[in-house]
Amino acid sequence: MGTVRFPTGYRIEPLRKDHPRRAFCSGQPRVDDWFATAALQNQDKHLSATKVLTGADAAIAGFYTLATAQVDFSDLPAELTKRLPRRHLPVAVLAWFGVDERHQGEGLGARLLAQALRDCYDASQTFPVVAVILDCIDENAKTFYRRWDFRELPGHGNRLYLSWMQLEAMMSVG
Repeated sequence: MGTVRFPTGYRIEPLRKDHPRRAFCSGQPRVDDWFATAALQNQDKHLSATKVLTGADAAIAGFYTLATAQVDFSDLPAELTKRLPRRHLPVAVLAWFGVDERHQGEGLGARLLAQALRDCYDASQTFPVVAVILDCIDENAKTFYRRWDFRELPGHGNRLYLSWMQLEAMMSVG
């Protein structure tokens, strides 16, 4: 997975104050509210980084938010922790993700996720991680991420992970 290409007229950029966040509507009130009220604050505090996909009209078609965290060794599956130290381990977190209702069904979600994973991979070259983790807001989201080979963390029904080895393999394709 080399460079992610978006349709003509779309561009991905870091979230800025002048982006029309309140006009964004993914159909998920929790996602929309967080994006409108907390995304920029969290970014300004260096707690997370949000990127937006804008169309030719400057409206936000979608966004994703990344962060870092540590998870306890015991929270990860044995296949992932084989030969790793028994301590907290670094992970990338896909904290928030949304596509505006007006753009759902156009394939932008897949491209946004590909870009988010590319960003995780690129960052991991400087700040290594053992996995990318995320929490699904509902079963539809879970189905979407599972198509990208995310797996359920044992004992955490809506928390999924993508191992570093899977991420690396994705980035070496094409």
